[in-house]
Amino acid sequence: MSESIQESPSTAERILLRLKTRGPAAASELAGELEMSAEAARQQIQKLAAEGLIASRQAAAVARAGRPRQEWELTASGHARFPDTHAQLTVQLLGSIRQLFGEPGLDKLINQREDDMRTQYLRLCADLPTLPKKLEKLADIRSAEGYMARVEKEGRDWLLIEDHCPICAAAMTCQGFCRSELQLFGEVLGSEAEITREEHLPAGARRCVYRIRRIAAG
Repeated sequence: MSESIQESPSTAERILLRLKTRGPAAASELAGELEMSAEAARQQIQKLAAEGLIASRQAAAVARAGRPRQEWELTASGHARFPDTHAQLTVQLLGSIRQLFGEPGLDKLINQREDDMRTQYLRLCADLPTLPKKLEKLADIRSAEGYMARVEKEGRDWLLIEDHCPICAAAMTCQGFCRSELQLFGEVLGSEAEITREEHLPAGARRCVYRIRRIAAG
C-alpha cells in the first residue's frame, strides 16, 4: 500500500479513510458501507492490522449474542498515512525560530499566518448572506487545505468537524496555531455566531469539532 492516501484509493485505503473520517467500526459495518463481502473485509482488516495501521478494541455497545462487540480503529501509524504537511521540517523550523527569536518571534509568525488566512477567508465568505452558507464555505476552504472538514446540524446548533489536521505536528509544538484558528473562525462567521471547540485533535481526540450557535438578536 502507498505511503499516503491517494486520490483513487485501494480497498485497504478506503478502509483507512472510513476509519479516519467516521471513527471506529466493526468488520460487518465496513463491509456494508464499502460494498464488499464480509470475507473480503476480514482479509483487508487482517492485512492492515498486521501492518500496524489499525487495531481492535472492545466497543461500548454489546453485540446481539451478548458478547462484546469488536471494533477497529486507526493506530498512530494509521493516522500517519494522512499527510501532515512537511511535519518534521515544520517542527525543526519552529524550534529554530523559537531559539533565534524567542516566543515573540514565534508569535509574529503565527500572527502573520493568521493575517494571511483572514484576508483569504473573508474575501471568500464575507458577502455570503447567511450563517449556514458561511459555514459551508468555511468547510469547503478548510477541506481544500487538507482538514477533511464538513458541517453537521445538531438541534439549533451546527458542528464544524475536521477529521484531519495537516499541520498537526506544528500544532503539537505550538498551541498558538490552534488559538489563532479558533479566533479566525469567529471573525469569519461574524457577530451573529458563538463558536466553541468541543474536541481537539492535538489534545488526544480523534478529530477537531467546533460548535457554532447563533446568537439571538438583541
